Amino acid sequence: MSITEGLRNPLSMFDVKGKVAVITGASGAFGRACALSLGALGGKLVLASGSKEELDEVLREVEEVGGEAVAIQRRPDSLEDAEAIRDAGLEAFGKIDQLVIASGTNKAGFIHELDYKDWQDVMDANVRGAWFMAKAVGTYWIENEIAGKMLLMSSVRGRHGNVSGYTGYCASKGATDSLTRVLATEWAKYGTTVNAIAPTVFRSKLTAWMYDENDELGQATRARSLARIPLGRLAEVEDLTGMALYLLSPASNFCTGQIMYVDGGFTAG
Repeated sequence: MSITEGLRNPLSMFDVKGKVAVITGASGAFGRACALSLGALGGKLVLASGSKEELDEVLREVEEVGGEAVAIQRRPDSLEDAEAIRDAGLEAFGKIDQLVIASGTNKAGFIHELDYKDWQDVMDANVRGAWFMAKAVGTYWIENEIAGKMLLMSSVRGRHGNVSGYTGYCASKGATDSLTRVLATEWAKYGTTVNAIAPTVFRSKLTAWMYDENDELGQATRARSLARIPLGRLAEVEDLTGMALYLLSPASNFCTGQIMYVDGGFTAG
C-alpha cells in the first residue's frame, strides 16, 4: 500500500488556499470568524450582510490578516437577493467553491406572549434564507459540475428544547438540521458535501441578553446552559472555527449530512 499525499502531508487535507467562499451573515460572530480564518489561510471571500458599517469592518479585518474579499450589503431575504450575492462572487472571482450560511436571528418569548410576526421573522431568517442561498449556489454548482462545500449554522437547540421561549429558534434549527440532511443526500451524486455546525451558547450579538445582568430571563437561561455543559463554560467563537475549517476543507470529503455538535459535552449528558 502506497503512502498517500494525505498521510504524507496531513495538513494538506485542510488546504483552502485559493478557494472562494460565500459567507452570509458575515458581520455576525460566526460569519466573521469563518471569514478571518479562511482569509488568513489564503481563501477568497464574498462577504454578505445587511449592515454596511459592520460589513466594512469585517472586510478591513480580513484584509488585515492577508485575505482577499469583496463585500455586498445584502441579506438572503429572497431568491433575487441570494442570486445577487452569488453573482457578486462570480463577478469578483469567477467561481464559488464554498458556501457558509451564517445569517440568522432569534426572538425569544413564550408562545402565549410571542407575536406571530416575531416567530415568522425567526423562521424566515434561519430557514427561508438558507433555502434561498442553497438554491442559488447549488444551482450554479450543479449546472457547472462543481463539487462544492456547504456549511449551515445549526444549534444544540435543533435537538433539544428550551424552557426560555424558543419556539421559533428551536423549530428553525430543527428545520436547518433536516435541510442539511436532505441536501446532503440530494447533492451527493454531484460530489457536494453539506454539513452543519451545532454549538451551544457562544458569545455573540444574539446571546448578549444572556450576559446582561439586568435581564432575569437571560441570566436564568445562561445558568441552565452552564449546568448542562460538562466542560463548565460557555463557548467562544474561536471554539467553532476548527470544525468549520474541517467541514470546508478536503479533510471532510467523506463527511456529509452531519450535524456536528461543538457544545462542551452538552448533548452527551
